Amino acid sequence: MKIYLNAMFALCFVSISLTIKAQDAVSVPDLIKQGQELNQQKNYAGAIEKYKSALKLEPENARVNYEMAFALYSSGKGAEGVPYLEKAIKTGTNAQLSAGAYSLLGSIYSGANQFQKSITAYTNGIKADSANQRLYYNLGIAQYRAKQYSNAEQSFISALKLDSSYAASQRMYALVTFHQNKRAEALLGFCRFLMLEPNTAQSAEAFGNLQNILSGGSLKPEPGYKPSPATKAIADNQNKVLAKALSSFMSRRYASPGDLLTTQLKAVFTALGTMPNNKYYFADYFYKLSQTEHLPTFARLISQKAYPENAKWLKENAEKVTALENWMKDNKPVF
Repeated sequence: MKIYLNAMFALCFVSISLTIKAQDAVSVPDLIKQGQELNQQKNYAGAIEKYKSALKLEPENARVNYEMAFALYSSGKGAEGVPYLEKAIKTGTNAQLSAGAYSLLGSIYSGANQFQKSITAYTNGIKADSANQRLYYNLGIAQYRAKQYSNAEQSFISALKLDSSYAASQRMYALVTFHQNKRAEALLGFCRFLMLEPNTAQSAEAFGNLQNILSGGSLKPEPGYKPSPATKAIADNQNKVLAKALSSFMSRRYASPGDLLTTQLKAVFTALGTMPNNKYYFADYFYKLSQTEHLPTFARLISQKAYPENAKWLKENAEKVTALENWMKDNKPVF
């Protein structure tokens, strides 16, 4: 009887031990989920511990390595995440995960002002996922910060081809053309950005740049940037076109700034939209707008941050604003 009881006790002990071990065992997917939840709660240290546990079980798991790098980046330790991203890229078989890893790698290098490494990372990410609009945008930002304005222009154009309504890409496209002194393209770009985002702090800056172009102001070359002869020739030609279109406005008087802006924009949109050659992005689009009754509303919409009377006019003419919005919904820029 004693032997039987001892055997039963031993079996119960083994059964209890196995149950406890089964309860303690957590799968890698569970650890990833717990880490993501902690990361969302900004408990980065807790998330990192979860990923450490997951990596002990599966050190080559690409998702875990990516999540570990993301948690480190979120906690301000981006540089420590680089080896994990390199492993995620090396072992990963999912194109979107690889693109995400390259994107995060690019952000880490950009934050450390290592722009060429950042550019390389984003470029590799695009090779993995060429339909990723955000990668083109991030690449353009890195090129912009490195004063590679011509390359940045092409990156933002690629981003806009994927999403023509993303205001941030539109703003940066306008800025990089402006920095190259390609003022016709910059003017069209700022107009499109202000159409998408007319009433923010960035709108005020964009409208200031637009006014600079319309008034014929000059942009001083930035230190460290030297345009190529081809870029300079393009810029000079654009400036001549604008100067001709705006030549008669200095001596005229208008009832309001909104009236002046409407007339200026109509002249510029007509000049750029009817050019037989050298068509610019958005030139056809804004020429089409200039031939409608919506142009005065558009002029007041994009200038409301600068002129309070235009903000008031927009409130008092809600039906005209709605008509412009409907036109915008029915008409999208074509690249």
